[in-house]
Amino acid sequence: MSVPENPLLVLGSGSPRRAALMQQIGLPFVQWNSAAAEPDHREGPPAVHALETARLKARAVQQAVRSYYGPGRPTIVIGADTVVHLDGAVLSKPAGQADAARMLRLLAGRTHQVYTAVSLVCSDEGQVEDCAETQVYMRPLSAAQIDRYLASGETADKAGAYGIQGSGALLIERIEGCYYNVVGLPLTLLCTLLERAGYDFSIPP
Repeated sequence: MSVPENPLLVLGSGSPRRAALMQQIGLPFVQWNSAAAEPDHREGPPAVHALETARLKARAVQQAVRSYYGPGRPTIVIGADTVVHLDGAVLSKPAGQADAARMLRLLAGRTHQVYTAVSLVCSDEGQVEDCAETQVYMRPLSAAQIDRYLASGETADKAGAYGIQGSGALLIERIEGCYYNVVGLPLTLLCTLLERAGYDFSIPP
Protein backbone atom coordinates (compact mmCIF):
# COMPACT_ATOMS: atom_id res chain seq x y z
CA MET A 1 0.00 0.00 0.00
CA SER A 2 1.50 3.29 -1.10
CA VAL A 3 1.97 6.05 1.42
CA PRO A 4 0.34 9.35 0.36
CA GLU A 5 2.81 12.10 -0.33
CA ASN A 6 2.40 15.80 -0.95
CA PRO A 7 4.04 17.65 -3.82
CA LEU A 8 7.41 19.15 -3.06
CA LEU A 9 6.98 22.75 -1.92
CA VAL A 10 9.44 25.17 -3.48
CA LEU A 11 9.71 28.70 -2.11
CA GLY A 12 10.56 30.71 -5.20
CA SER A 13 12.22 33.50 -3.29
CA GLY A 14 15.61 34.20 -1.78
CA SER A 15 14.03 36.11 1.11
CA PRO A 16 15.19 34.90 4.53
CA ARG A 17 12.06 36.42 6.05
CA ARG A 18 9.73 34.34 3.88
CA ALA A 19 11.80 31.22 4.58
CA ALA A 20 11.57 31.88 8.33
CA LEU A 21 7.78 32.22 8.11
CA MET A 22 7.51 28.90 6.24
CA GLN A 23 9.63 27.28 8.94
CA GLN A 24 7.50 28.90 11.65
CA ILE A 25 4.40 26.99 10.54
CA GLY A 26 6.31 23.74 9.98
CA LEU A 27 6.02 23.49 6.22
CA PRO A 28 8.74 21.39 4.57
CA PHE A 29 10.19 23.16 1.55
CA VAL A 30 13.24 23.89 -0.51
CA GLN A 31 14.23 27.45 -1.34
CA TRP A 32 14.99 28.47 -4.89
CA ASN A 33 15.68 32.07 -5.78
CA SER A 34 13.86 33.31 -8.87
CA ALA A 35 15.92 34.78 -11.68
CA ALA A 36 12.89 36.46 -13.22
CA ALA A 37 13.27 40.19 -13.83
CA GLU A 38 10.64 42.18 -11.96
CA PRO A 39 8.40 44.43 -14.06
CA ASP A 40 9.56 48.02 -13.96
CA HIS A 41 6.14 49.64 -14.16
CA ARG A 42 4.79 51.35 -11.06
CA GLU A 43 1.42 52.47 -12.37
CA GLY A 44 -1.97 50.81 -12.01
CA PRO A 45 -3.62 48.87 -9.17
CA PRO A 46 -1.02 47.69 -6.66
CA ALA A 47 -2.59 44.25 -6.28
CA VAL A 48 -2.30 43.71 -10.04
CA HIS A 49 1.34 44.85 -9.94
CA ALA A 50 2.14 42.45 -7.09
CA LEU A 51 0.30 39.52 -8.67
CA GLU A 52 2.05 39.97 -11.99
CA THR A 53 5.46 39.92 -10.32
CA ALA A 54 4.65 36.95 -8.06
CA ARG A 55 3.38 35.01 -11.07
CA LEU A 56 6.53 35.74 -13.09
CA LYS A 57 8.74 34.60 -10.21
CA ALA A 58 6.79 31.39 -9.68
CA ARG A 59 6.72 30.46 -13.38
CA ALA A 60 10.46 31.05 -13.77
CA VAL A 61 11.25 28.86 -10.78
CA GLN A 62 8.83 26.14 -11.91
CA GLN A 63 10.69 25.89 -15.21
CA ALA A 64 14.02 25.55 -13.41
CA VAL A 65 12.60 23.05 -10.92
CA ARG A 66 11.11 20.90 -13.67
CA SER A 67 14.47 20.79 -15.43
CA TYR A 68 16.25 19.85 -12.19
CA TYR A 69 13.86 17.22 -10.78
CA GLY A 70 12.36 15.98 -14.03
CA PRO A 71 8.72 16.13 -15.17
CA GLY A 72 7.71 13.22 -12.93
CA ARG A 73 8.24 15.02 -9.63
CA PRO A 74 5.09 16.82 -8.43
CA THR A 75 5.95 20.29 -7.19
CA ILE A 76 4.23 23.46 -6.08
CA VAL A 77 6.26 26.63 -6.49
CA ILE A 78 5.37 29.54 -4.22
CA GLY A 79 5.98 32.96 -5.73
CA ALA A 80 5.40 36.11 -3.68
CA ASP A 81 5.77 39.84 -4.12
CA THR A 82 5.24 42.66 -1.62
CA VAL A 83 4.58 46.28 -2.52
CA VAL A 84 3.79 49.38 -0.51
CA HIS A 85 1.13 51.73 -1.88
CA LEU A 86 0.71 55.41 -1.06
CA ASP A 87 -1.18 58.13 -2.91
CA GLY A 88 -1.59 56.05 -6.05
CA ALA A 89 2.11 55.15 -6.27
CA VAL A 90 3.77 51.80 -5.70
CA LEU A 91 6.89 51.83 -3.53
CA SER A 92 9.08 48.82 -4.21
CA LYS A 93 12.58 48.21 -2.84
CA PRO A 94 14.65 51.40 -2.57
CA ALA A 95 17.43 51.98 -5.08
CA GLY A 96 19.78 53.20 -2.35
CA GLN A 97 19.99 55.19 0.87
CA ALA A 98 18.73 58.41 -0.69
CA ASP A 99 15.73 56.60 -2.17
CA ALA A 100 15.04 54.89 1.16
CA ALA A 101 15.10 58.27 2.93
CA ARG A 102 12.68 59.65 0.34
CA MET A 103 10.26 56.77 0.92
CA LEU A 104 10.37 57.10 4.69
CA ARG A 105 9.69 60.84 4.46
CA LEU A 106 6.67 60.09 2.27
CA LEU A 107 5.32 57.43 4.64
CA ALA A 108 5.95 59.23 7.94
CA GLY A 109 2.74 60.22 9.72
CA ARG A 110 0.63 58.67 6.97
CA THR A 111 -1.48 55.59 6.38
CA HIS A 112 -0.36 53.32 3.57
CA GLN A 113 -1.30 49.91 2.22
CA VAL A 114 0.89 46.84 1.99
CA TYR A 115 0.00 44.22 -0.60
CA THR A 116 1.58 40.79 -0.79
CA ALA A 117 0.58 38.63 -3.72
CA VAL A 118 1.04 34.87 -3.54
CA SER A 119 1.06 32.83 -6.75
CA LEU A 120 1.32 29.04 -6.72
CA VAL A 121 2.38 27.33 -9.94
CA CYS A 122 2.13 23.54 -9.97
CA SER A 123 4.09 21.05 -12.04
CA ASP A 124 0.83 19.98 -13.75
CA GLU A 125 0.44 23.60 -14.98
CA GLY A 126 -2.24 24.37 -12.40
CA GLN A 127 -2.11 27.83 -10.85
CA VAL A 128 -3.85 29.56 -7.94
CA GLU A 129 -3.14 33.02 -6.63
CA ASP A 130 -4.48 35.87 -4.54
CA CYS A 131 -3.35 39.04 -2.82
CA ALA A 132 -3.59 40.24 0.80
CA GLU A 133 -3.90 43.87 1.88
CA THR A 134 -2.97 45.46 5.21
CA GLN A 135 -3.44 49.05 6.32
CA VAL A 136 -0.32 50.38 8.05
CA TYR A 137 -0.27 53.53 10.17
CA MET A 138 3.23 54.98 10.44
CA ARG A 139 3.95 57.51 13.16
CA PRO A 140 5.43 60.94 12.40
CA LEU A 141 9.22 60.77 12.07
CA SER A 142 11.84 63.45 12.56
CA ALA A 143 14.86 63.72 10.28
CA ALA A 144 17.01 62.31 13.09
CA GLN A 145 14.73 59.29 13.51
CA ILE A 146 14.87 58.59 9.78
CA ASP A 147 18.65 58.87 9.81
CA ARG A 148 18.89 56.42 12.73
CA TYR A 149 16.70 53.93 10.95
CA LEU A 150 18.71 54.27 7.74
CA ALA A 151 21.85 53.52 9.77
CA SER A 152 20.29 50.25 10.97
CA GLY A 153 20.75 48.78 7.48
CA GLU A 154 17.20 47.41 7.41
CA THR A 155 15.98 49.47 4.48
CA ALA A 156 18.00 47.93 1.65
CA ASP A 157 15.86 45.04 0.44
CA LYS A 158 12.40 45.93 1.72
CA ALA A 159 9.42 47.39 -0.08
CA GLY A 160 8.77 50.85 1.29
CA ALA A 161 12.23 50.88 2.91
CA TYR A 162 11.20 49.41 6.26
CA GLY A 163 10.77 46.06 7.98
CA ILE A 164 8.03 45.74 10.58
CA GLN A 165 9.63 42.61 12.06
CA GLY A 166 12.85 44.44 12.96
CA SER A 167 13.58 47.81 14.53
CA GLY A 168 11.16 49.19 11.93
CA ALA A 169 8.44 48.11 14.36
CA LEU A 170 9.21 51.36 16.20
CA LEU A 171 8.04 53.30 13.16
CA ILE A 172 4.56 51.76 13.16
CA GLU A 173 1.66 52.92 15.35
CA ARG A 174 -0.75 50.14 14.36
CA ILE A 175 -1.96 47.98 11.51
CA GLU A 176 -5.31 46.70 10.28
CA GLY A 177 -5.04 43.29 8.66
CA CYS A 178 -2.49 40.50 8.51
CA TYR A 179 0.84 41.21 10.23
CA TYR A 180 2.60 38.48 8.23
CA ASN A 181 1.47 40.18 5.04
CA VAL A 182 3.60 43.19 6.03
CA VAL A 183 6.55 40.91 6.79
CA GLY A 184 6.23 39.47 3.28
CA LEU A 185 4.16 36.26 3.32
CA PRO A 186 0.52 36.19 4.51
CA LEU A 187 0.40 32.75 6.14
CA THR A 188 -3.35 32.18 6.26
CA LEU A 189 -3.67 33.12 2.59
CA LEU A 190 -0.74 30.86 1.73
CA CYS A 191 -2.31 27.86 3.46
CA THR A 192 -5.69 28.53 1.83
CA LEU A 193 -4.06 28.61 -1.61
CA LEU A 194 -2.06 25.45 -0.90
CA GLU A 195 -5.27 23.61 -0.02
CA ARG A 196 -6.84 24.85 -3.25
CA ALA A 197 -3.77 23.54 -5.11
CA GLY A 198 -4.27 20.07 -3.60
CA TYR A 199 -1.79 20.15 -0.73
CA ASP A 200 -2.98 17.91 2.11
CA PHE A 201 -1.98 19.26 5.52
CA SER A 202 -3.04 16.00 7.20
CA ILE A 203 -0.13 14.14 5.57
CA PRO A 204 2.93 14.15 7.86
CA PRO A 205 5.94 15.97 6.39
